[in-house]
Amino acid sequence: MSSPPERNAPWKSGKKGGQRPFNRKPDNSFDDWLWGWHAVSAALANKKRSAPQRLLATEDRAREIESRFGRLGVLEVVDARFLGHNLPQGAVHQGVALKIPLLDPVGLEDFEAKRGATLLMLDQITDPQNVGAILRSAAAFGASGVILQDRHTPKLTGALAKAAAGAVDQIDTAYVVNLSRALETLAELGWRAVGLDGHSDKALDQALDGGPTILVLGSEGEGLRRLVAEHCDELAKIPMPGGFESLNVSAAAAVALYEAARSRP
Repeated sequence: MSSPPERNAPWKSGKKGGQRPFNRKPDNSFDDWLWGWHAVSAALANKKRSAPQRLLATEDRAREIESRFGRLGVLEVVDARFLGHNLPQGAVHQGVALKIPLLDPVGLEDFEAKRGATLLMLDQITDPQNVGAILRSAAAFGASGVILQDRHTPKLTGALAKAAAGAVDQIDTAYVVNLSRALETLAELGWRAVGLDGHSDKALDQALDGGPTILVLGSEGEGLRRLVAEHCDELAKIPMPGGFESLNVSAAAAVALYEAARSRP
């Protein structure tokens, strides 16, 4: 393994030729970067991924990477200050960052409409932290996949992938142009859609029957858009006996996924 950077020379690389800085601005220049241990290690372990293009790690993380994945030609040993300076401000990198092509999305027809299967569809949920947390819950509760709109959706990299804690590489994602048409296609494939709506008279557990189900979640402020709601087979709410008005959308997704998991045969 490359020798670590000298303590008094934080910008000096253990690799020949010195560290190659990458530009902190604009933020979209990091669209193909992952950081955080769980996100990076899950990507390196995912055989569906293309080959990594650049891997930066502190000395301790480099040892972990080599013990788990063997010697990687793209690995560069750097210090934490170099990582912190060259990633977006506030990035919690945990000593590692990876440049790697985006994962290929799956098609709607790739989701098998079998009994007990659950999909999530996100209607205009754009906050990377929320989307990342939802992906994490989807993987934790054994969902078959997550459906996103191809516009206004954050890339599954950076802060989103960090929040997902490796779930980006553990849960299939599909991108569609129009959610309503996607629901029509999925209905033809045997899926039933249940939209979350706090104003519904039906509780979520009453709307779930253990069949192949799409849980459709809208943004916190707007909720489901009218056409998307109209394409759902049922609308249901998460009962909140404590009287609180609503949940954060990622928390609502976790509760809904738990209820769906309970309804499985």
